Amino acid sequence: MKRSSSVCSSSSAEEDNAGLYHTASSSDTGPPSEQQHPYAALLCCHRVQDSLLSSNSNFTGYRGVLNWIIILLVLTHAHLFLENFIQHGFLIDVKKVAEHLVKDNYNWPSVHLILAANMFALTTLLIEGFQEKGTLSPTVGHRLHLGNLGLLMVFPTVVILHDPTISTGGAFFSLWSYTILGLKLYSYQEANRWYRQSCLPDTDLYYFLLAPTLCYQRDFPHTPKVRLNKLLHRLLEMVILIQIMVGIVQQWIEPIFQRSESSFSNMDLTMRVEHLVGLVAPTHFLWLLFFFLSHSYLNFCAELLCFGDRHFYGDWWNATTLITFWKNWNIPFQKWCHRHLCTLLVEMNASPAQAELLVFLMSAVLCEYVVALPLRSCRLWILLMMVFELLVAVFLGCYFKGNYGNGLVWLCLLLGPPLAVTTYFHDHYIGLNHRHHHPSPS
Repeated sequence: MKRSSSVCSSSSAEEDNAGLYHTASSSDTGPPSEQQHPYAALLCCHRVQDSLLSSNSNFTGYRGVLNWIIILLVLTHAHLFLENFIQHGFLIDVKKVAEHLVKDNYNWPSVHLILAANMFALTTLLIEGFQEKGTLSPTVGHRLHLGNLGLLMVFPTVVILHDPTISTGGAFFSLWSYTILGLKLYSYQEANRWYRQSCLPDTDLYYFLLAPTLCYQRDFPHTPKVRLNKLLHRLLEMVILIQIMVGIVQQWIEPIFQRSESSFSNMDLTMRVEHLVGLVAPTHFLWLLFFFLSHSYLNFCAELLCFGDRHFYGDWWNATTLITFWKNWNIPFQKWCHRHLCTLLVEMNASPAQAELLVFLMSAVLCEYVVALPLRSCRLWILLMMVFELLVAVFLGCYFKGNYGNGLVWLCLLLGPPLAVTTYFHDHYIGLNHRHHHPSPS
């Protein structure tokens, strides 16, 4: 008995010289013949070690578990899709979406609205030209830039609210275009004010307006050439993703809308909870697909323009706090806020924490604006949901760390602003159907 114990101690000392419990090896006490025992490998079948799933094992190879979860989710939701198909039939109709996008009484007011945005871009270029020639002082030029940006934000708002012929899709696309243009033009005039250089040519401004970035600089990093295979790959991704998103809306979300008879604000609590629970899964899938669509679109534009900086997002899916998620979810907007808002607020004697809070609140107001205005319905649900997430991050962030913090982030993504956006569309859908079935007397 003592003989086999010596042999095993010798073997385990070689395998576990840095073992969990740092047990002392007894190989030195055994005779030399025992260390060369012909059956040492067979006799020594145990060593000090933890179970893989215990917290002390430092085991991280959970890829198989992840595959199992993915397969389980696919099978579970395949059942839901099958049940949905049996109950409602095949509802996907891409032609219906295309007709909705071009139904603006065939006048396309949204297209005219987007083309009119060139006035503000050219005005910015004109002001820069006058400043270069010395006709305008820096102070007057800065004020003219701010006035031009103010008109840029007011103009689409007035058109969308007072033009009944513009479609919801056209209003969304127009307002998003104007919002991005406003952020870009502000960065353009600020950067030129910093550089104090001559006015750049038209092509440089329009390259910046088309580039997938919000922050202007004189020399953007470029890739050597356009890779046609990558370009076609991104284009195919966008087509497929849009088809899937349309399918989820028409096959999954719209039937839930059709079961409603009143808006969320007029529902009783039980009915409201029932509809929200039914909308959680399709809304989350739609939000994830929107992220992948943004990834494909931004990389498509970058490849087409040979734009080198393609750091559009960080690993937000690994975020253990909501603050980390916000900093990694939209890198171009985060850069713009840090460059043009946080720095300005800190220069005005605001603390970094106060500056970040004000920037977050402004971004929440902006999100409410770009969703509520095209739907002509301002309920402040998106703003309130983002403020609620901020409170969760402040008061619960210290209690949820590591994997628990990441779980809290995903829970907020499931029940947070994306779901609030869906409720806006729900009420808009109910309002359209109500007007369709009960038209106002002429």
